[in-house]
Amino acid sequence: MRKSRVAVNEQDLEALVAFVDRHPRLAVLTGAGISTASGIPDYRDDRGDWKRPPPMQHQVFMASHAARQRYWARALVGFRALQEARPNAAHGALARLEALGKVSGVITQNVDGLHQQAGSRRVIDLHGRADQVRCMGCGARRMRHDLHAELADRNPRWQEVGARAGPDGDADLEADFSGFRVPGCTRCGDGIYKPDVVFFGDSVPRATVEDAFALLGESDALLVVGSSLMVFSGFRFARAAAKEGRPIACLNLGRTRADDLYALKVAAPAEALVSLCEALDADPGPTVSRRPA
Repeated sequence: MRKSRVAVNEQDLEALVAFVDRHPRLAVLTGAGISTASGIPDYRDDRGDWKRPPPMQHQVFMASHAARQRYWARALVGFRALQEARPNAAHGALARLEALGKVSGVITQNVDGLHQQAGSRRVIDLHGRADQVRCMGCGARRMRHDLHAELADRNPRWQEVGARAGPDGDADLEADFSGFRVPGCTRCGDGIYKPDVVFFGDSVPRATVEDAFALLGESDALLVVGSSLMVFSGFRFARAAAKEGRPIACLNLGRTRADDLYALKVAAPAEALVSLCEALDADPGPTVSRRPA
């Protein structure tokens, strides 16, 4: 894991340090912006608008064999970016902050598993994990790399196709997908394999949402990192924190859906967490008497 220092305004850094000092148990909500330095593209620009066409819709994937052919052909090419991605300095800094007792846990909208690889122990994968697939008929799970090996065997010419990787294992690729062979479930025979992630138009499992709200309830404040919060599944936690009187800080480049809810917003990339972590590591932290009532 490469460690890098990213310039952050000294005044902003002091404000972040003070925020953490006042609220020593942080829930952290992360988005695509924390993984871009690992080589995984994001969906939105600094205004919160789409950079590329919106991703696959759940209903379309389930209803259309042609849509699944297109999805899996593009994934066979684009998923390499997720397979090869490694945690960056921001992931490492959050893991260190958890070890220091500053972070209660991480709620991530990402499906790349990089927080766990970096050493974060309490991670709630709000939108699932892209490294597994699930049969929508019988519920059987399978490791995604195993399915991709079968896809490659059935569709050998697609191994040689090159295209720019997109977010979440997609690829910017247009072609005739009609001949792409997609296998059915090996257990029930004809069930539809779907990545074990929440597609647009799908719902986050109730148990996952409850776990995330429980983490927020145990924390003194919320820190948003690398997310525009344009998707409601993430925005709801900022809205809930504000309603409950929990202060919110944000480290993000560009506009977010919750800009009017923050006690503090710092316009910097997620890697600025390295400077925050180093500043807090050097600081013995608040004593019991310094903790606000």
